[in-house]
Amino acid sequence: MNYPRQYLDQTVAGRSEKEGLKRRAIHEFVQFLGIFLYLGFFFCAVSTYRMLLLNDFRDSYINYSFSVINAFVVAKVILIGEYKHLGQRLEEKPLLVSSLYKALLFGLLTFAFHIVEEAIKGVLHGQGAASALFDIHIKVLLARTIVVFCTFVPLFAFRELRRVLGERQFNGLFFHREDNER
Repeated sequence: MNYPRQYLDQTVAGRSEKEGLKRRAIHEFVQFLGIFLYLGFFFCAVSTYRMLLLNDFRDSYINYSFSVINAFVVAKVILIGEYKHLGQRLEEKPLLVSSLYKALLFGLLTFAFHIVEEAIKGVLHGQGAASALFDIHIKVLLARTIVVFCTFVPLFAFRELRRVLGERQFNGLFFHREDNER
């Protein structure tokens, strides 16, 4: 993440190092929570859609559990990726380009997580790891990846907009109502 200089200093405007770390931890937790809730809602919706479409509700608790776990893992991976500057190569390009690039990059990463998820589900159903991987329906995974990519586009568009505007101005625009009429 590109933190303002105050987060990188050992002391923040006269505050102790402990207060600076606490503030950074709260900031990172809020970022994680926002991404996790967005992805959790989306992944659970995709699981519901899949179960309704296939009329297969026998393992709904497993599907929802994996949706929440995936949201947790992918949200943390997104934050770690941003901290490690993953996807920053095109940040000087227009926001649409950098948003699409990051959506594609993290969409492919999510595709890999879904392969692992399907293999684990197969093992939980009594298959061996190799046969579980062999039985993965690649068309379903590709369709899911396309839908995830389409969901990542607005996620990363908003994150890129926040990066460009600055966190304070972005939050002011989206989360605080300014009463201009007095």
